[in-house]
Amino acid sequence: MNSVSPSAAQYVGGVMQDELMEGRRQQQQPLDRQGSFGLRTPQTLDPSSRDATGEPDEMDRLKAKLMSAWNNVKYGWTVKSKTSFNKVSPVTVLGHSYLLNSEDEVERFRLAFVSRIWLTYRKDFPQLEGSTLTTDCGWGCMLRSGQMLLAQGLLVHLMPRDWAWPDAQQLTDVDFEVFRPRSPARAGGVPIPSFGSPRGSNTPEKSPPSEQRPKCSQKKRPESVRDRQAEPVHHRLVTWFGDQPSAPFGIHQLVEVGKSSGKKAGDWYGPSIVAHILRKAVAKTSALHNLAVYVAQDCTVYKEDVVRLCDLSLSQNPPDPSSQAWKSVIILVPVRLGGEALNPSYIECVKNILKLDCCTGIIGGKPKHSLYFIGFQDEQLLYLDPHYCQPVVDVSQVNFSLESFHCSAPKKMPFNRMDPSCTIGFYAKNKKDFESLCSAVSEALSSSKEKYPIFTFVEGRGQDYGLEGHSSNNTGPAAHILPPGRLGRSNNRRNSDEFVFL
Repeated sequence: MNSVSPSAAQYVGGVMQDELMEGRRQQQQPLDRQGSFGLRTPQTLDPSSRDATGEPDEMDRLKAKLMSAWNNVKYGWTVKSKTSFNKVSPVTVLGHSYLLNSEDEVERFRLAFVSRIWLTYRKDFPQLEGSTLTTDCGWGCMLRSGQMLLAQGLLVHLMPRDWAWPDAQQLTDVDFEVFRPRSPARAGGVPIPSFGSPRGSNTPEKSPPSEQRPKCSQKKRPESVRDRQAEPVHHRLVTWFGDQPSAPFGIHQLVEVGKSSGKKAGDWYGPSIVAHILRKAVAKTSALHNLAVYVAQDCTVYKEDVVRLCDLSLSQNPPDPSSQAWKSVIILVPVRLGGEALNPSYIECVKNILKLDCCTGIIGGKPKHSLYFIGFQDEQLLYLDPHYCQPVVDVSQVNFSLESFHCSAPKKMPFNRMDPSCTIGFYAKNKKDFESLCSAVSEALSSSKEKYPIFTFVEGRGQDYGLEGHSSNNTGPAAHILPPGRLGRSNNRRNSDEFVFL
């Protein structure tokens, strides 16, 4: 069985390129051609180019193997690094807050973080149809971020409320040090290199004396029995994201669905396109019958469109108003938070959105580097990074290891490094939750200092606003139509990821 310890994965593949090798990367432009997110595979990997170049298939395969080998090395090494958390300010993770000033709070935060599904680059999976690729290293980071966003929605949908992975303690041992303030700049700092040291490491880390080292609380959580009973569902959920053609939300299926939007294996994807790919993948699968995905249009959620998508009584003939049948819904909202860089006026609004229980996270990242944001502390975002290459795991095996699908190393980055192109996710289990979601999110959106909110909720349907043929159920490519009164300016707005500037 192929798996690696995520406690050894310190998100270095992409982070080191951005922070330590930026100058060297710029000198390598002929090799590393940049896209919106991730690395664009050289054009010679495009099978359609064979006729134009006259190169034999063997040459294409050789180039694909060389590029895959390069990316596997590039994203397959690790380094130990520390992430500092302030014990004075709360850490927010998808609607929950943790003040890291006690052992119990640190343990709660650890469980909350480790329990998120972590999906990264993989190698040596079955060849993607229409290509010679057996890895998504270098180009699939936004698809992986989208998988994590969908996985979080499915966790909330299928697992018990406030579920925590019961085997998280076996994955890692809590390993952190609390420093007394020595200067105002370090007041209250709690450096946490990770929630565990790599198992089997031959280079043990220097540890403080045992009397100074905090110990993990050994108290049993009251939900542990319930969480253990939910483990078969946890396993089944992860199999849906397996790297094999039959997995409904695996890389093979997402690439196949993306072909209808003009994408193919080896292309890089934007957060808006990925939102529509996820919607189509959920609609296509038979694994989920009571869940729908709605993608907002032109930064607008049309409530009536959501109702028609979720209210099963409307599909009855004749409609039964007394019926309580309602599909749960994941709402994805592609937005752009500025022009070339993030507009600082939207930072407080993004924070308020991440504080909501109904929020499932944000996919976006920093320029040319896709990430999945799940929270924040002060002026820094907390994220999961897909830029780590792991061997493929055969999820068809009984009781396959879940270790490489959970991460123990939290990472942070400043808000001002966030790419303005992103997609925000929400989940509502029933009609009442959807109504509460609309109210809570609208209140969070009103905290923006900008005249125009990030996005809006409106009554009615998209077709009432001149969006005929572009409902969220349509299987065509993503469309972003400006509302009435703004059409005259649409031709002056150019953007590579089909976003409307706010």
